Amino acid sequence: MKRIKRILSLTILLMCISLFGCQKQKEEIHIFYTSDVHCGLEENINIASLKALVDERKLENKNVLLVDAGDFLQGSNLGLLTKGQSIINIMNNLDYDYVTIGNHEFDYGLDRLKELLDQAKFNIVVSNSKYSGNKEDIFKDVPEYYIHDFNGTKIAFIGIVTPTSITSSTPSYFKENGEFVYDFYGGDEGNILADKIQSVVDEVRSQKVDYVIALSHLGSIAEQQPYDSISFISKTSGIDAVIDGHSHSVIVGDTYLNKEGKEVLITSVGTKLENIGELIIDKEGNISSLLISSYDKEDENILKVVKEENLKIENILNEILCNVDFDLPISDENGLRLVRNREVALGDLVADSIRDYFNSDIALVNGGGVRADLLQGEVSMGDLIDINPFGNTVAHVKASGQMILDALEFGSRFTQALATFDEKSVGESGAFLQVSGLKFSIDTSIESTIVIDENNMLKEIGENRRVKDVYVLKGDEYVPLDPNEYYTVSGSTYVLLENGDGCTAFENAELIESTNYTLPDVMKKYIKKNNGISEIYSSNQNRIIVE
Repeated sequence: MKRIKRILSLTILLMCISLFGCQKQKEEIHIFYTSDVHCGLEENINIASLKALVDERKLENKNVLLVDAGDFLQGSNLGLLTKGQSIINIMNNLDYDYVTIGNHEFDYGLDRLKELLDQAKFNIVVSNSKYSGNKEDIFKDVPEYYIHDFNGTKIAFIGIVTPTSITSSTPSYFKENGEFVYDFYGGDEGNILADKIQSVVDEVRSQKVDYVIALSHLGSIAEQQPYDSISFISKTSGIDAVIDGHSHSVIVGDTYLNKEGKEVLITSVGTKLENIGELIIDKEGNISSLLISSYDKEDENILKVVKEENLKIENILNEILCNVDFDLPISDENGLRLVRNREVALGDLVADSIRDYFNSDIALVNGGGVRADLLQGEVSMGDLIDINPFGNTVAHVKASGQMILDALEFGSRFTQALATFDEKSVGESGAFLQVSGLKFSIDTSIESTIVIDENNMLKEIGENRRVKDVYVLKGDEYVPLDPNEYYTVSGSTYVLLENGDGCTAFENAELIESTNYTLPDVMKKYIKKNNGISEIYSSNQNRIIVE
């Protein structure tokens, strides 16, 4: 007898049944869904169990689909070292039906993404992409929606990509000749996005579809406003359910009012296969959702495919560099990512590695790029790639003290006095900078005066600043940073050359050197040079004081 552990809210389920009755149909429809897998194929419920579960349900009911709400290509060594190829190979064996794009699908560059999309055996759907350049639009052949006909019951799937993809991936990827040529309908407090999606919904509704389901890579937390799915629901009508991704939230099935006052179901599965979602449309037309967190069968073919893909990168990953006697976490005991709102010792180590490689005055590392803990025990090359999984190369520039101050201010704009509250992270930002060769304070009593443009790029900074008491290391002594003096600054090309996270502070910096070395490469050199990882990294260095 099969065992399925289901995370299920009966209250929400019954509410969905009472609210979403639409029309009678011959058979139930089951839509399984994933999101934010981030290459976590063998974690939690795992990808082989996903395949076994979906296939077993197909034996019971022919009206079964498998969909995904984005962020599948990036997040582990397997994705990074094959630039997404292994992930596409595996997904092609999983028989996905409809998939939308997450912001991290862009991380290997747009040309590479186009290559991978062309190889996908599943249907890609993106409703909110606009191209104005002179080359080839990578989404030229990607439809805004698909209509699936279940023996007379028609369901439209629309895909929604977060407009912040431009800054949360690599801004320079979306430019030609220095100008942005891709747009995901950002701006005007989310109204431009809502209007675009409403036009798509109206078009599919004109084709007499029975249901509209959004595969939404928008997220559902406050930090994603005004582009989050909850805000988006309130500004549109005609959508019956939202399968959400991006924020890694776990939502069994909540409901929110659309602009006509009708309830819309939203559900989300977390990340790295914490759960598999199942959206059910019963014979009466009622919509409900549940989350499945374990399943005791595995598909043998998928296990074989994953093993074959892992073998391709095994030798690289298994190189042992040293042993470490302590943990270097990026999160607190509840798994909340402190690296995005506080100094952490692992951030110090990454930044020190880069500064040492270039012998620069200062090194800067965006907290959003440091993705995994380094735990006590053997340290392998694979561990370093887990920490820095994006494949960003490192560079070296000459920048004014004012540019550095602007970058610190931008990275600290969301920082709060508390890092966490009520088991939730407070003031997270991927642009928060871990530093080497610097010390500074953040006065959270001062409201951020950062002004961003329609693409979430840094536009200007007001007179009042949160960052203060900035010191640069000269020899063995910290001295005040001079806004008018020039310093050598090292970091990833993402931060220094590509407007990463929307930070334009270094646009006029003088390039000294851009290398082909990645962050794991320079960490490896630093560890080998120092015969391991020093005890000083057992705690942070008080380089960043939050007041």
